[in-house]
Amino acid sequence: MTRRVVGLVVVLAIAWGGLAATMALGLTPRLGLDLQGGTAVVLTAPEGTDPDLVEVSVDIMTRRIEDIGGVQEPDIAISGDNTVVVQLPGVEDEQRAIEAVGQTGDLSFRPVLDAIPGEIGPLAGTNTPEINDATGLTIKDDINDEAYLLYPADFGSQVLFLGPAGMVGEDVADAVPVFDTQSAGWAVSLELTSEGAVLFEQLTAEAARYPLGDPRRQIAIVLDGLVISAPQVIPEGGISGGRASISVGAGEDVQQEANDLAVVLRYGSLPVAFEISAVQKISATLGSDSLQAGIIAGLLGLGLVAIVLVLIYRSLGLLAIVGLTVFGSLLLTLFGLLGKLQGLTLTLAGITGIIVSIGITTDSYIVFYERVKEKVRDGHEIDEAAEEGFRLAYRTILTADTVSLLAAALLWVLAVGAVKGFALALGLATILDLIIAKVYTRRAVGILARTSLGSGGWFSIKGAAR
Repeated sequence: MTRRVVGLVVVLAIAWGGLAATMALGLTPRLGLDLQGGTAVVLTAPEGTDPDLVEVSVDIMTRRIEDIGGVQEPDIAISGDNTVVVQLPGVEDEQRAIEAVGQTGDLSFRPVLDAIPGEIGPLAGTNTPEINDATGLTIKDDINDEAYLLYPADFGSQVLFLGPAGMVGEDVADAVPVFDTQSAGWAVSLELTSEGAVLFEQLTAEAARYPLGDPRRQIAIVLDGLVISAPQVIPEGGISGGRASISVGAGEDVQQEANDLAVVLRYGSLPVAFEISAVQKISATLGSDSLQAGIIAGLLGLGLVAIVLVLIYRSLGLLAIVGLTVFGSLLLTLFGLLGKLQGLTLTLAGITGIIVSIGITTDSYIVFYERVKEKVRDGHEIDEAAEEGFRLAYRTILTADTVSLLAAALLWVLAVGAVKGFALALGLATILDLIIAKVYTRRAVGILARTSLGSGGWFSIKGAAR
């Protein structure tokens, strides 16, 4: 009896205490685009782009956004032949997500032929074709041609005169952000393809012919026409082995920069060079009024269910009401934590899944209580009826919840968009139902059966079984 009481207290402390802690820390569930609005980005592909390439680009965009975190369940739709509309739920860093959507990830590794201190190229004011006359920088970079590009390094800006690319992004097999303990900074570790390993060794071997400190010993790493790094080749004879590292640097935001760069490189270049046509804030499609009305309706429905449970099952009905608060507390805590750690958002479809799961949880209590009543009518002692009733009821609960879990899994795999939110909410809630039945309901009913509310009076378990 004592162990059951202690176990029950621990369960209640975890559920209610966890909810109180997440609320105090501000880890409330994050609302989705349909409930809180967000940002809409309109991307336009060049005329005549193959529709299949646009679809592939949408898939890459979705994976990029979800891997970055802070944005979940993005609504990405193709409009017309060459336009993609990306809707992002409210996020802390919208610009970062927008850049991840539109960035092509055109990566090239290029030899440095010369380095000019400052931000003005040597051809400024010469009216050279393809060169900006004011800055002396290349107007449109072509990785197969020479170019003057700005390198805003920490030690001072330089204009790098670059040769054609010796290796491109397709030669990179994987990219992972790592912390370099030797330099105390962040870097992106690259794993190269077999062909890339050969090209990279040739490129670095050519640069290693020059003495240390000579700019021609540098290899410029250029992403979408921007020089992101230009490290010197340290080993004599070049770098072999199929692995390389892009140094990003040290600082407060450098880890995030390394992660963003790795995401772009890991999922590859977009096959289409999209132009960001428009970026605009959008209001919630349902609005706070609709959300408030839905919450009120849900609470009224729960109130009616609570009244019915108490009228039919008496003291057991009270345990079910407490159990529903445990269920709700744990579910809200889960959504709050997942929202913080994984960027999970709660959409209207997810709320629908939660409401459905509340019905499933209520059914679990009804199945259990009916089994207990049957055993009491058969002449069993109250505590025996509680144990035997749970053993028989849990088989039914497990079977029913397994069906719900399978349905949620299928929806998650086969569906897209908001339906995934419904599937996730239903799946999480169903798993919680199975756990709560074991750790809360069984203990609570067992304890109640050994008190005066087990066999004494109209409000008792025995009174409900008559």
